[in-house]
Amino acid sequence: MGKAFAGARLRRLREERGLSQAALARLLDLSPSYVNQLEHDARPLTVPVLLRLTEAFGVEAGYFAPPDSARLTAELRDALGEEVTAGRVTGGDLDELAARLPAVARLLSDLARGRRDAAEQLAVLAGDRGLGVDTHTPHEQVREFFYRRRNYLHELDTAAEELATSIGLRRGEVRTVLAERLATGHRVRIATGGGQLHRYDEPTRTLRLSDRLRPGQQAFRMATQLAYLEHDSLLSELASQDSPEGSTAFALTRIGLANYFAAALVLPYTAFHAQAEAARYDIEHLADHFGVGYETVCHRLSTLQRPGLRGVPFSFVRVDRAGNVSKRQSATPFHFSRTGGTCPLWNVYDAFAAPGRVHVQVAAMPDGRRYLWTARAVTRSPGGWGRPGKTFAIGLGCEIRHAGRLVYSAGLDLGDEAAATPIGLGCKVCERPACPQRSAPAIGRPLAVDEHTSTFVPYAALPGPRDRGRPDGWGGTLSP
Repeated sequence: MGKAFAGARLRRLREERGLSQAALARLLDLSPSYVNQLEHDARPLTVPVLLRLTEAFGVEAGYFAPPDSARLTAELRDALGEEVTAGRVTGGDLDELAARLPAVARLLSDLARGRRDAAEQLAVLAGDRGLGVDTHTPHEQVREFFYRRRNYLHELDTAAEELATSIGLRRGEVRTVLAERLATGHRVRIATGGGQLHRYDEPTRTLRLSDRLRPGQQAFRMATQLAYLEHDSLLSELASQDSPEGSTAFALTRIGLANYFAAALVLPYTAFHAQAEAARYDIEHLADHFGVGYETVCHRLSTLQRPGLRGVPFSFVRVDRAGNVSKRQSATPFHFSRTGGTCPLWNVYDAFAAPGRVHVQVAAMPDGRRYLWTARAVTRSPGGWGRPGKTFAIGLGCEIRHAGRLVYSAGLDLGDEAAATPIGLGCKVCERPACPQRSAPAIGRPLAVDEHTSTFVPYAALPGPRDRGRPDGWGGTLSP
């Protein structure tokens, strides 16, 4: 076992049990000075000490494993972007805080988010909507619900797979089998027509589906209704973990959970994971193989985090032409900023120029992490001449260390760091002052205003004390 330091977690566990260092030393048959050194990371945990701790406290050894703090660091960068750009804290400070004191890091992130929400609400009341900050709306609360769980809900996912097995769900016969389950198990009949995509009428036990829905979409609506009929209490139990029953966020979370169940039923985990691995995560192939849409496949791929049978950890995003993010989920350290929009250099926006084509990009974040992103535009139309439809770009990304498992990495030099496109969390919190595509000045960084000079970089900022000599992300360095 390599050196493992877990001082903060050991100290917190001791304090939760109401023990002093001396009492813990007696419990573990160690000297008080040794325990003190463990808690201050002056000594690593050894295997014998780890075994004593797990026996004494009744916890798994994984409790003391080094945490995957990259996601938490990204959240801190988003929440404390103003402090970073002003030079009051560094990225290294945030890394250390997330790794050593994750509870404190989460608290700081939540406090900063609450401060931003309050500022936005105040701005709305004052008639100023120019801050560019998303209020913590019920929809945002639902996104946070899934984000905190890395977009995987084990109990719901396994329940859906067990149902798929019990009813004999087979590829090519999904609609037939689901309709039969609704009819025989719940006396629900299927009808078509009407002006809505779907509607369930409880008194007549009729599920009405629009005839404009494709077969895969109809199957998804049937599976969603089965989630409510067969696992209603489980949906409520999960939704109530973050939102009070009866609230708008609670109702929206239940809808999100029902949709999650539907995807897990139509695309059962084990079979879908096996096919995804065999096809090297070829999204269009998987869509054809299972008879569902491109977006459905991308969303399901972002949930493959079952312990013991994990797929590639993906981040999933859906944006419109104006840059509005309507869906975002992540099983990776990639963090979608709630401040300042998204990065215009991200390839999701290239997808609108060539609908139907999968765009591939290696992107580098300011913290040095690189990701392989795929993006494709999808269009939905209600049908009929002159009726406006909906067009979105669907993005799916993974860390570069997993990119070799994807068919989209063919022909790319994944080791060439200079070939990656530098992107950021969003213009208002981006740490790349030399970006030529910046659409807004960075929060907390004073502008370099000179009436006798113009530059290629919009919103040029005065370099902070930590900027001098730092790479600008485009092959140069920042001058004093």
